[in-house]
Amino acid sequence: MSHLSALHRREFLKRASALSVVGGAAPWALQLAAINDAAAATTGGDYKALVCVFLYGGNDHGNTLIPYDAASHQAYAAIRPSLAIARDALAATALSPTAALPDGRQMALAPALAAIKPAFDAGRLGVMLNIGTLLAPTTLAQYKAGSAALPPKLFSHNDQQSLWQASNVEGATTGWGGRMADMMMAGNARSALTCINVSGNAVYLAGSSAFQYQMGVSGKQPIAGINGALFGSPACAGLLKSLVSEERSHAMEAELNRVTARSIDLQATLSTALSGGASMTTAFGADSLSLQLKMVARMIAARSSLGAARQVFFVSMGGFDLHDGLTTRHPQLMAQLGGALGSFDAAMQELGMSDKVTAFTASDFGRTLSSNGDGSDHGWGSHHFVMGGAVKGGRFYGTAPSVSVNGPDDVGQGRLLPTTGVDQLASTLALWMGVPASELRTVLPNIGNFGASDLGFLG
Repeated sequence: MSHLSALHRREFLKRASALSVVGGAAPWALQLAAINDAAAATTGGDYKALVCVFLYGGNDHGNTLIPYDAASHQAYAAIRPSLAIARDALAATALSPTAALPDGRQMALAPALAAIKPAFDAGRLGVMLNIGTLLAPTTLAQYKAGSAALPPKLFSHNDQQSLWQASNVEGATTGWGGRMADMMMAGNARSALTCINVSGNAVYLAGSSAFQYQMGVSGKQPIAGINGALFGSPACAGLLKSLVSEERSHAMEAELNRVTARSIDLQATLSTALSGGASMTTAFGADSLSLQLKMVARMIAARSSLGAARQVFFVSMGGFDLHDGLTTRHPQLMAQLGGALGSFDAAMQELGMSDKVTAFTASDFGRTLSSNGDGSDHGWGSHHFVMGGAVKGGRFYGTAPSVSVNGPDDVGQGRLLPTTGVDQLASTLALWMGVPASELRTVLPNIGNFGASDLGFLG
């Protein structure tokens, strides 16, 4: 086991100890094989990355993916007369999937998402229909009878954000992106650069051993004063660097300086790698999400010099809690989202990394199909996108919901009861990244409640 990381050794010993309690010596070899598989998945010289694009506030899926066939659009327009996008405005973004929806149903992207339609047409973008937080598959009858185990605190922003990112409510200490990284970080020369957050802090990237490396759209800022001359004196700069990074006898001081020294080292490594990474001609917008995804693209371009085999990225944008002003503000958000994703798709093709990088959108929850006049309220299930060269795109995944209020697919006001669980999306992505099927429950504790752990949207 000398080639295994400390994490893998600890995990093996923990599981072996648990097995010994019940006299389960025989499965040891199986456990060891699974851990070896997880380590080997990141040491074969290949590269894969996930990019989570989180839309904070609860995106209005009803005006993101719009019913386009005449009958469905008529029903949609009748339910939200003050919010509906006219059918003739959707002609340019109407989708023609490789596998048609039942009953002649058609869908169109919001006009402001026109920049990602080429990716759908080229088979690099798939649409996840009615996906949301679930602990187990749940029927409407079970929901109404109160007989199903439901995600706690439905319709709460913080808790549903945490359930999407961590499979647990607010206060969770690890997320499924971080738990996945725990298994893969040994394959990276710089394990600290396995989880990269370009938008602040998110439980999604927190692991038991993996931590999220936070950086800005311009890279990682160095600690002021340690480079060059401090107060005009290189000696002062050197002294400051020594003070904040040297070994200390006090445990807390030692740990603080250890973290600071690591930060200094990683910043220098990253700065050098980014300056020497592959150049890109792809143009990105000036909005925050575009700049975040541009930095992700630069990191991927620098993967070789960073010794990275597996990476998990997190970017985000806010402003989606549109209880009012939806008709004016939501198209602006869609334009930013579409433009940023379109540029990222183009950048991955330019770098020759499209089939190695998969991006997906996520949000607190969907919103009500019914209107409150000028906006929509908190919902549950929603529609989302997965994008990349490995995606079997140009098609829909999941079940298209009825375009109705208080119909067969919603729990009231057009709040969709999800027919696909977030854990199923996550497990499909985890398997693609190289997590062994036997280890999925370590990453996603509830996945055993679902019949399908691979939704088949990745090749």
